[in-house]
Amino acid sequence: MMRVYRQIFQRQTFTGWHMLGVLVLFFGIIIGVNGTMAYFATSSWSGLIVKNTYVASQQFDDDVAATRQMRSQGWASSLQVDSKAITYSLTNALGSHVPVDTVAVSFTRPVGEEQDQILPLERQEGGIYATHHRMNAGQWVVQVDAERDGVLIYRDIQRIVIDAEGNSR
Repeated sequence: MMRVYRQIFQRQTFTGWHMLGVLVLFFGIIIGVNGTMAYFATSSWSGLIVKNTYVASQQFDDDVAATRQMRSQGWASSLQVDSKAITYSLTNALGSHVPVDTVAVSFTRPVGEEQDQILPLERQEGGIYATHHRMNAGQWVVQVDAERDGVLIYRDIQRIVIDAEGNSR
C-alpha cells in the first residue's frame, strides 16, 4: 500500500503551472456564475411598476382618498374565478345590485408582465358581470374597475390564488 502511494504522489510535484491552473479554474467558475446571474437579472422582470415614480407619488393621496370614499359607501363585491368563467357582482349597503355600465378586470402577476391581461365583463341576469375565460394557475393581483357614465364608481383590488383546476381559493 505504501509503495502504491509513493508511486502516485512522489513522482508529481506541484509546480507553478499547477497553481496557475487552480487559479484560472477558481476565478473562471466565479466569473462564470456571476455572468450567468447578471444575464438572468437583466433579461428577466425589470421590476418597473410605474413609468414615473414622482407622478405616481403625487397621485397616491388622491387614490387613498378615493378608496376611502368608495369603502365608506358600505358596498360589497364578490369575485369568483373558476375553471370556466370569471364572475363579479357589486351590491350596495342594502344588498341590492349596483347598476354599472362597464366592468373591467385586470389580472397581473406579482412578478413579471408576460401574462398580464385586462378582461371586460359582460352584464348577465341578476346584476352579475361575467366572461368565459380560464386563468392560469398561480398568484394574481386582480383589479376590478366598475364605471357608470364613464366615471369610476368602484375599484376593488385583491390578491387571489388560482389552483391547477382553475378555481380561486
